[in-house]
Amino acid sequence: MNKDRLIIFDTTLRDGEQSPGASMTRDEKVRIAKALEKLRVDVIEAGFPIASSGDFEAVQAVANAVKDSTVCGLARALEADIARAGEALKGANSARIHTFIATSPVHMERKLRMTPDQVVEQAVWAVRRARAYTDNVEFSAEDAGRSELDFLCRVFEAVIDAGATTINVPDTVGYNLPTQFGETMRLLLERIPNADKAVFSVHCHNDLGLAVANSLSAVMNGARQVECTINGLGERAGNASLEEIVMAVRTRQDLFPCDTDIDATQIVTCSKLVSNITGFPVQPNKAIVGANAFAHESGIHQDGVLKHRETYEIMRAEDVGWTQNRMVLGKHSGRNAFRSRLDELGITFASEEELNTAFSRFKDLADKKHEVFDEDLQALVTEKGIEAENERIRLVALRVVSETGEIPNADVTLSIDGEERSVSAEGGGPVDAAYKAIEALVNSGADLKLYSVNNITSGTDSQGEVTVRLERGGRLVNGQGADTDIVIASAKAYINGCNKLLEPAQRAHPQVGDV
Repeated sequence: MNKDRLIIFDTTLRDGEQSPGASMTRDEKVRIAKALEKLRVDVIEAGFPIASSGDFEAVQAVANAVKDSTVCGLARALEADIARAGEALKGANSARIHTFIATSPVHMERKLRMTPDQVVEQAVWAVRRARAYTDNVEFSAEDAGRSELDFLCRVFEAVIDAGATTINVPDTVGYNLPTQFGETMRLLLERIPNADKAVFSVHCHNDLGLAVANSLSAVMNGARQVECTINGLGERAGNASLEEIVMAVRTRQDLFPCDTDIDATQIVTCSKLVSNITGFPVQPNKAIVGANAFAHESGIHQDGVLKHRETYEIMRAEDVGWTQNRMVLGKHSGRNAFRSRLDELGITFASEEELNTAFSRFKDLADKKHEVFDEDLQALVTEKGIEAENERIRLVALRVVSETGEIPNADVTLSIDGEERSVSAEGGGPVDAAYKAIEALVNSGADLKLYSVNNITSGTDSQGEVTVRLERGGRLVNGQGADTDIVIASAKAYINGCNKLLEPAQRAHPQVGDV
């Protein structure tokens, strides 16, 4: 039996970036986009070009870098948005403009202040305008999950006639239940006369923990595109998780009438890259990509798996990339092995000088720990990118004294705009003392909202990866740092966050592009 193809539309770079503190630089977006391309994602939503010059440049850079996947830009149903998206996507081999307008009664009345007739007219105009830039146009009815079915049918029929090739049905606020959402998809396909002229898509949010379930229910009822993110990243409770969607469909081919073209062996690598760049760690019990996803503690489970894997495992760890091409590097590894492994991880360098700098950092790390794993390499390269972009504040030296019965003390030397300055401070612990010393020099005025420590690999010599979230004047930023010394990693993370606060805010409010 021939199976339909399920299109995977990844919005990690757009909707995923709306997580507080998850903003990515242009180069980081390109790195993730190249990993998504290697994963064989069909459509990569690279950003919201009208939101800022930074977003425009990032979409443009992704469009120029990606060759095999379609690159998509988001645009409200407005002239300036659509023109900006069209301009950003000029260099793409395959481009899509994704335009949207709200269709629920509360959004039309309270936010748009438009009548239903005006919304239909604007939606049709937007699709026709987008068609001037590309034949690949997607239309989304924002808050479709709370929209009236009759009105959705009317809007979708009109925009398909206007040239929309993909129709997206978002559960924008994560309000729907699986049976309800699946039934909505079935009725839309049944009642819209020209439904066969477009691919129907879903974009589900996870406010009730049902984004994946709602998406799969829609697929069972005729949807043939799912919009999702790596690790389920996204604002509020996140989006439908790409890895869970893909593996649910692939594992239950006895039930699903479709399959994806995803290379599942790249899932874990992509997950770790996104986690590393955004500073959002993956919980150990996360399905598919969590550290415990294929671990068995129970003696009964261990015995069963040893006798026959399928007693307690419905898929193989290797199938999603847990053991694929794992090469351990050490201090005796040469430049060629280093370059080769980074190539396999989708990490390339613009110049030989950049490679040499990264190799030198690798050698320094290899002197501190016996084995250097893929996760260490990802952290090393990401940290190099952080330092290259943020030169105003650098850690020069850190000395911490912490002993039983004594107040911890930290001596910190920073380079601030090229001038070295030093200070000492006390704190409740070594990290607290270091942070108070840094703040005394930097005077950022930021509130520390989150401090998180994760080991990058196993073992007592593992690098610690620290993520902090700083808030100042309503602006949230993430800071990251990695080192085998957790106090140094903590200092690097705080300094990284302070550097980001010194940069001008480039993004519009995330809600401006919420679909």
